[in-house]
Amino acid sequence: MAAIKEEREVEDYKRKGRRSSQGHEPKEPEQLRKLFIGGLSFETTDDSLREHFEKWGTLTDCVVMRDPQTKRSRGFGFVTYSCVEEVDAAMSARPHKVDGRVVEPKRAVSREDSVKPGAHLTVKKIFVGGIKEDTEEYNLREYFEKYGKIETIEVMEDRQSGKKRGFAFVTFDDHDTVDKIVVQKYHTINGHNCEVKKALSKQEMQTASSQRGEL
Repeated sequence: MAAIKEEREVEDYKRKGRRSSQGHEPKEPEQLRKLFIGGLSFETTDDSLREHFEKWGTLTDCVVMRDPQTKRSRGFGFVTYSCVEEVDAAMSARPHKVDGRVVEPKRAVSREDSVKPGAHLTVKKIFVGGIKEDTEEYNLREYFEKYGKIETIEVMEDRQSGKKRGFAFVTFDDHDTVDKIVVQKYHTINGHNCEVKKALSKQEMQTASSQRGEL
């Protein structure tokens, strides 16, 4: 009975928490408001994790993942904010130290995306596919600079003809900018729908494949 009561209290707490400080349900998808927090101290609890990360906004959920049998922390957790703006604020405040230990916050990857090669790798470069002939470098710069500081843009062209090959690479100064871009499924650049994903080197692809094999 005590366990059932405790479960109900947790659910009630989560339900109350899901309402933002304005008293209404968050409008943005939960996936975009969620952070994965790695490298946690085994002493860190839901409360101490919450206490740290609520400095940057209203948390609608906060949990340290634990082993079902031993109840021991698995060294990572998740925090969910009431809006994306608060996630951005928390990521801008890196590095974060919780219970005396520097932790690794990253934008949470959805279950369907987590099986894709390189989903959990930290990279600063994206591949942009589906670019049309009329899309120039400045169109890409104009679109992507709102996410973060751009270092380089390469619009790929055929060496012989000089014609655009329909894809480009954009490199940023922070891996979080890449995570933020790829977590958003659809991008319309210069009026065209484009495919955007992490750009992985051959070595990174091999690392990602070997990681998948271990899962």
